[in-house]
Amino acid sequence: MENYFNYFTEIEERYQRRRGSALLLSTLDWALIETWKDAGIPLDAALRGIDAAFDSYDAKPPRAKTRKVNSLAYCSQEVLAAAEEMKEASAGGHKKESVAGAKAPEGMDAQAVVAYLEKNANTFDKANLPEEAKRVVRDIVSTLYADADRFSEGRMRLEDLERQLTVMEERVFAALMSSASTEDLTQVRAEADREIAPYRSKMIAAQIEQLHRQYLNKKLLERAKLPRLSLFYM
Repeated sequence: MENYFNYFTEIEERYQRRRGSALLLSTLDWALIETWKDAGIPLDAALRGIDAAFDSYDAKPPRAKTRKVNSLAYCSQEVLAAAEEMKEASAGGHKKESVAGAKAPEGMDAQAVVAYLEKNANTFDKANLPEEAKRVVRDIVSTLYADADRFSEGRMRLEDLERQLTVMEERVFAALMSSASTEDLTQVRAEADREIAPYRSKMIAAQIEQLHRQYLNKKLLERAKLPRLSLFYM
């Protein structure tokens, strides 16, 4: 499989290392990383952009550093610029990079994948959800257990599994969205607006809208105490 499942971890570690502290990433930060992944931004471009943003920040005189870098969104423009540079460099016939900019990790442990699927199935099975969402979740639980069996027996490829997990996640998001109240959705949207506000000038409109969606999805999962399904979150 061409996906590189350390995409999130590598970005988190690079950001924390350049910032100089183990600051936990916020909901906005995780949502932003996902927008990069979904947009096909290679891992190498994301890491280059983070380095470039911090290099620029570090080069500023002390009096110009009125505040610390407290969000990954500070690096957004540089990440997009790095991705565009890599795209232009590859136009000469080089092989286009995958979504994570690297090959799949060698020797991905099948038992770990199976354990991950079964753990998530168990968590979804015990979730306290509105009846409308429960109907979707029941189907997902049975599918996760079936996928675990198929994968452990070698009857399912990793890329096919990830594709199915992505579809199931989309169903979960839709179910949680439809069962949430207008008040709750408005509140989450307002939270996203407040967090994004300082960085709007560093992002294009399409990216801001996508970031809102990712933020909302993540908050809905957090409130329902449900995990992500994608293998990116193993």
